[in-house]
Amino acid sequence: MDRQYQSLPIRELGEAAGFRRPVQPQAARVTVESPALEVMTDLSRSSPATIRPQAPIEGANQYMLSRGVRLLLVVDERETVLGVVTATDVLGEKALRIAMDRCLKRGELTVGDIMTPARQVEVIALSEVEGARVGHVLETLRHAGRQHALVVDFDAIAPKSLIDAPVKRTMVRGILSLSQLARQLGIVLQTSGEVARTFAEIEMAVGR
Repeated sequence: MDRQYQSLPIRELGEAAGFRRPVQPQAARVTVESPALEVMTDLSRSSPATIRPQAPIEGANQYMLSRGVRLLLVVDERETVLGVVTATDVLGEKALRIAMDRCLKRGELTVGDIMTPARQVEVIALSEVEGARVGHVLETLRHAGRQHALVVDFDAIAPKSLIDAPVKRTMVRGILSLSQLARQLGIVLQTSGEVARTFAEIEMAVGR
């Protein structure tokens, strides 16, 4: 090829530059009959909010506020999910109780101290969500008494030898959030953090 390529203009970045992050499209309005996938934060399209277990809990709270979320995935340096931590964990009685049990000040606790470890985190398979409706998500969260649920799919890992069986690695694919579900239903919640009242408000608004 004889084509001549010219160098592109180069300039200085400057001192006040930021950087772009993936932005999920504005969430569409839904009804209880809408596909459940419409209220799931899809992590293949939007980067999750993550934190390390050694981070202080006040740092976790500030990070949640800056990201506009109430749940963080707790990960290690290899991005293995170690657990989850929620705004309720940080701001509620759990942190105070653990601090008292360990004779610590609340501010001395880390995310690892108060997170729910991965082995205790209940999840929903993506295949179940794909055929479900928003109403199913609402009922699932209500039955579990929780504001969030993780949705998982699986990666196939090649066996080490021909005689070994294939291995599946669980991958967090999405997050279902009661507050996001309410926003997409067009409901303005009057309470914050009180699960039972939040469900009551949503069910009253949708006429259930």
